[in-house]
Amino acid sequence: MVAPLNARFRRGELTLAGKVLLLQLAVIAVLLTAVGVLSIRQSNADFAEERGSQMRSVADYIADLSPVRDPLEEFANDGSGALDIDRVLAPYADRGVSLLSADEVMVVGLDGTVLAATDPSRVGQRAELGDSDALAKGRGWKGDVEYDGERAVAGHAPVISDERGTPTVAIVVAEVTYPSVADQVATAAPDLALFLGLGALLGLIGTWVVSRVVRRSTRGLGTTELGNLADQREALLHAIREGVVGVGTDGRVTVMNDAARSTLGLDNRPDPVGRPVDELGLDPHVVALLTGEGADVRDALALVGGRVVVFNRGRASTGGRGIGTVTTLRDRTELVSLQGQLSSNLSITDTLRAQTHEFDNRLHTISGLVQLGEYDEVATLVGTLTRHRAEVGERVAKRLADLAVAALVIAKHAVAEERGVTLELDPGSRLPALPPDVAADLTTVVGNLVDNAVDASSGASDPTVELWILADEDAVHVRVRDNGPGIPDDLKEAVFVRGFSTKPEVLGGRGIGLPLVRLICAQRGGSVVADDAEPGSAGGAEFRVVLPIGPTVGKDGSS
Repeated sequence: MVAPLNARFRRGELTLAGKVLLLQLAVIAVLLTAVGVLSIRQSNADFAEERGSQMRSVADYIADLSPVRDPLEEFANDGSGALDIDRVLAPYADRGVSLLSADEVMVVGLDGTVLAATDPSRVGQRAELGDSDALAKGRGWKGDVEYDGERAVAGHAPVISDERGTPTVAIVVAEVTYPSVADQVATAAPDLALFLGLGALLGLIGTWVVSRVVRRSTRGLGTTELGNLADQREALLHAIREGVVGVGTDGRVTVMNDAARSTLGLDNRPDPVGRPVDELGLDPHVVALLTGEGADVRDALALVGGRVVVFNRGRASTGGRGIGTVTTLRDRTELVSLQGQLSSNLSITDTLRAQTHEFDNRLHTISGLVQLGEYDEVATLVGTLTRHRAEVGERVAKRLADLAVAALVIAKHAVAEERGVTLELDPGSRLPALPPDVAADLTTVVGNLVDNAVDASSGASDPTVELWILADEDAVHVRVRDNGPGIPDDLKEAVFVRGFSTKPEVLGGRGIGLPLVRLICAQRGGSVVADDAEPGSAGGAEFRVVLPIGPTVGKDGSS
């Protein structure tokens, strides 16, 4: 990872952390600028409030002076002495500037013309009075005015005459110009620099911390690379033929590709991502395989809507912290069916081999007796063998009316004898003729269970396998019991997992029989249970099967 990152840095590409850093620096710069602008506006507001009151006081002071009011009353009455008004009032206007810190003081007549001012160039010009109503209503005012693009704070005060006819003869205007931005910055520079500097420092530290966290979380990748990784991940997941399901620690689906949706029968349902697994409408055993806690799952077979699915589940973690599980699903319906057929063929082959071996032994015995001239012994042996075979066939045929199942039991009887194991058909067994599909499934179930029981009990003393078959209106019930070593409690479910076996590897593979039995039972809505033999027996294991006679479940889950 280091080399690609270095190469990316050499190319000048920014990582996501770098982009976050630049973005946050830009945000900090904007915020600091906004703070500066707000500070200046607040400073202007404070200036207007404070200096406006001062300018109003200046104007009131000058307007109340008798040397100012008396000449203005005379001027207002006869309109004479305009030039003398400027000369008479100018010193008092200058006093407002020199003593009371105004920038400009003017006396404005009733027509809005400047009669006297500290700036002689303004005399005779129209005064900028802004929104003032001092002339019209004869009352004081303070506010903003503008001269040639420059704003100023002004205070207006009426000059009141003692005569009733003309109560207001003029107004006094005192103004102070707003300081420029440069002046305000220069004045506030120490404090502003301190606060802005602290803000910038804290922002930089916070930005650096965030960038480090982002960099560590994204492995130093840039936004383009993260986008490419996400696109490649989606393409890869949906291109895989095996199903992939990710489940978070909260039991919700985080990932599910197209193959998984098809295998689980969720194609025509809402998107499962983000939903709890137990709300997807799946069978409880499938939910347990996807969300179960504890050990990982390896090659667990399950029937999902008629499909034979192999589940493999592993825990996912990052930085030593568990984030959920990932389960892969493989549809093995056709493979298991072929393996079942191969297993059945191997069972038939073993049966034929055992019968051939038994026939060869007996034929050799008869040949030896003939060579010895013991013809009476030959007749006795042949009679005994014929009666034994007839007795076995009669006992089986009397209890099992289905020819396929009866033939299987007779053949397995011969195999068991060849292995030195006694196969006993319980006298309470009863089986009528079955539909061909049910008979085919039952022969596979009984054949695999008897083969496993014979293998398990072949090493015991007086090895015996008991078979009980009974049919009612709805289902066929099967019990196969042996006196072998039995099954440990922790392996009673493992024996039904594909590939589990304690026997050596042979052609076709081991660990197929019992999973196949469970598959056939599940397809018909039945069950198979492994348990210990009944108390008081010679020990061993017991398998109990319920195989409904109704139709099998199709791959789409329909009957």
